[in-house]
Amino acid sequence: MSENKNTSCIFCKIARGEIPSYKVYEDNEILAFLDINPASRGHTLVVVKEHVDDVTKCPRHLLDRAFEVAQMIAQAMVSQLGADGVNILTNAGEVAGQSVPHFHIHVIPRYINDGLKLTFPPKQLENKEMEDLKDILNKAL
Repeated sequence: MSENKNTSCIFCKIARGEIPSYKVYEDNEILAFLDINPASRGHTLVVVKEHVDDVTKCPRHLLDRAFEVAQMIAQAMVSQLGADGVNILTNAGEVAGQSVPHFHIHVIPRYINDGLKLTFPPKQLENKEMEDLKDILNKAL
């Protein structure tokens, strides 16, 4: 396990075993546990054990491993929990809904008529603005 020196982060405390959790998966770099405030039955959080603030700061090898684990958990939700679908998402920054400043992935099993709504209100942009945005992002990449 990577050395984790963040003493106040709740996910670091869970990763170090200082706070109990309902572990679904664990290896040297990743821990997955049931969310204590689940959006649906089986809602699981996948966290990197090393303290990383969010997805934008996560080293690539940990990011890849975290999403591999998220995929395995999603597959288990479908095959073992009978989920009809799965949302896999992460938030970066408080304004984006990140409530714990430690990189984590939500793996949320979805069931027909579960009442959950993840909606994105449409924003219409002019072609010129779309072209400008494309160019700005292409330049950065």
